[in-house]
Amino acid sequence: MGTFNIVVVAQNGRLAYEALLFAASLRAKSPNFAGKLFVASPKSGPLWARDPSLRDNDIIEALTRLNAQILPFDSQLFGTDYPYGNKIEALLHLPEDEPFVFFDSDTLITGDLARVPFDFDKPSASLRREGTWPKPTLYGPGHTGIWKSLYDRFDLDFDSSLDLEQPEGYWQRYLYFNAGFFYGSCPHRFGKRFMEYARVIQQDTPVELVGQSLDPWLDQVALPLVIHSFGGGRDSLPAGYLDGDVSCHYRTFPLLYARENDRVIAALEEIAAPNWLKKVLKTHEPLRRIVYQGKGHKIRDMFDQDNLPRKEQAIRNRIKSEGLWLR
Repeated sequence: MGTFNIVVVAQNGRLAYEALLFAASLRAKSPNFAGKLFVASPKSGPLWARDPSLRDNDIIEALTRLNAQILPFDSQLFGTDYPYGNKIEALLHLPEDEPFVFFDSDTLITGDLARVPFDFDKPSASLRREGTWPKPTLYGPGHTGIWKSLYDRFDLDFDSSLDLEQPEGYWQRYLYFNAGFFYGSCPHRFGKRFMEYARVIQQDTPVELVGQSLDPWLDQVALPLVIHSFGGGRDSLPAGYLDGDVSCHYRTFPLLYARENDRVIAALEEIAAPNWLKKVLKTHEPLRRIVYQGKGHKIRDMFDQDNLPRKEQAIRNRIKSEGLWLR
């Protein structure tokens, strides 16, 4: 498999603390990781209403201690209007022709990344997702018509992307990922195509997408097209590693305590325990209250982890009712 690099995105505020916790988890749980860890941060510029750059000196010093390389970059296409585009633009600033894995900053590494059987020539992404897009309208095209219009726009073979074991019109029949992680063989080739596809979808939207929201789904609409164009797909990575034994995309700390397994919670509390790290992390209110003041365990006691509500919104609402929804 060889060496590969990792990139997460950090902006001033919540994402900076998440990126620091990610870096600490990587060093604690995958100490033999031999690649570079990049923390990409957009610079202030005309596309940003406020300065998004990573500028907390305590966080920067802690990231440096964890051997993370801060990677400032200029935003060319996205910005305040679509900050999720950071994950696309950051790719163009990574070392060219070196395999990469992107992780959302709200992720913990919980095991040895060397165990993950990446095939970087067949890219893939997270399958821990729900059928969030598209939402066909009563008189518009269905899933097939919407997705096929996108494959046709980019001269991609639609039929080979389908999971024929799933019924026509059911969202899992179509290639769809969560963008919480994805990987490929060259960040420049991947990033340029990702940016091109996203720009076309956003600015020259196929008529079949009329009535479909692209905010915040644009990255997840373009991502399967990019992966398919490079010969990857849903079966490129065996299940059980990422979003499994080796990583956890927790999304928010209240959700982590509500629904993740005991091993993830133990890992979080172990990773966040060293005093030099705790001094920085506890200045973020959700971490201070949920992790360090023990409110997370109060959240955990509210749910039966073997019988969680089917809809995430129900979990959120229950936590909010107790005044513990912090992010």
